[in-house]
Amino acid sequence: MRRFSTHTRLFTFGVMLALALAVLVTGYVLNSRSSDELVQAQGDQPPAVQELFRPFWETWNLLHDNYVDPLDDNTLMKAALVGMVEASEDPDPAAIYDEVLPEGEIEATDDEDIETVDIEELFDPFWAAWDLLHAEYGGDLDDTTLMEGAIIGMLSSLGDPHTDYMDPDTYAHILEAMSGAYEGIGATVRKDENTGGLELVSIIEVSPAEAAGLRPGDQIVEVAGDDVTGLTQSEIVALVRGPAGTPVLLGILRPGEPEILEFEVIRDEITAPSVYSEMLDGDIAYIRLVQFDLDTGVLLRNVIEELDVNNRSGLILDVRADPGGYLTTSIEVASVFIEEGPVVIERGPGREHTYQALGNAIAPDVPMVVLVDEGSASASELVAGALQDLDRAVVVGMPTFGKGSVQTWRELSNGGGVRITISRWYTPNGTSVSEVGITPDIIVPFEIESPEDDDPQIQAAIEVLQGELEPVAAE
Repeated sequence: MRRFSTHTRLFTFGVMLALALAVLVTGYVLNSRSSDELVQAQGDQPPAVQELFRPFWETWNLLHDNYVDPLDDNTLMKAALVGMVEASEDPDPAAIYDEVLPEGEIEATDDEDIETVDIEELFDPFWAAWDLLHAEYGGDLDDTTLMEGAIIGMLSSLGDPHTDYMDPDTYAHILEAMSGAYEGIGATVRKDENTGGLELVSIIEVSPAEAAGLRPGDQIVEVAGDDVTGLTQSEIVALVRGPAGTPVLLGILRPGEPEILEFEVIRDEITAPSVYSEMLDGDIAYIRLVQFDLDTGVLLRNVIEELDVNNRSGLILDVRADPGGYLTTSIEVASVFIEEGPVVIERGPGREHTYQALGNAIAPDVPMVVLVDEGSASASELVAGALQDLDRAVVVGMPTFGKGSVQTWRELSNGGGVRITISRWYTPNGTSVSEVGITPDIIVPFEIESPEDDDPQIQAAIEVLQGELEPVAAE
């Protein structure tokens, strides 16, 4: 009987930083004014400033060419202005807003009118604020910080947590992590908005975090003796990561402990395979997908053959706490178990596309259970929803996170990056999971009293495969 371990204990804590919380696509469209044209439309700003803002205009273009919902240019400009002023840490931002923002609204435009918009006129208030800041503070300002603040402000005005900017360091870390290898402590994390700490959602086996005695549920609140609860998730991650062989002192807030605990963790190179597997009692194969990397589909097929899944009494596919990954990978994974039919429906502005199973299934008949929880997001929800709608598997666990959107990722000229929501996806039956998630066929909370207890969700999956537990039909 399988017992609880660090790579299978899956807390119900929402979104992880994990490596890429999204269904990702790698392409993008760029049809309207080029960034060069927009760079040159910045009024009287000197060439160095025009070049500095190239990433901003790249982001502007990418939004207008790809974003899933209509945009209001006036709102975007004002949000960029506010983001820039906030990044300057000016003690009296209201005075700047009162001086530079027009009393009347600049007429908003839709995406089709972008080529006719007078960008220079639209951004007059923005550059007036830029000039005021520099007249007040001069050389004390970090212009790169102001430019990045403008991007962050503009994107935050969309109210879309999945459309955001990553500075060069953060973007490099994410790309590194998505490759499956990086240097750090070996944990997936998420920011706890209540405490400000960085919560360890799961611990990678045979990792520095495991060796140091860190546990899922621990929260990093100090790094090298400094309080980090006021920092962003990306900033804390950057402090925790570092070259292999170097120590990092972490202050840990642990449930049930009244005081902050200190742990010294020796960083190492972390190799995080996206697929784990083993055989359980009862001749049942168990496969866990940690995330949907580019090679996950191939690894899954290899594991299915190694475990001889088609000659087993059942299969448990575990996507609990799986934050997602590539859209193409999710289709590859679902196609392993589905011979034909729709896998997912993608809808964007003026378009709809249904992705069909690839026709290369290798395990279409083995009895199957999919395990999910509140940490199952995006690509993992896509696979669970397809297998559920097509009656290919019984879904067991807790309702999933509810991320039903697709993002494109784009590197900017400064080495940073943006991810932009370009479409929303629906299960084969046309159901949206946004904000509501996938409802399991059998609800099973994850409730244990000690790490030695059996995993109740895996136990329920075994009972389903052995015919001892069945879904209750909705009335």
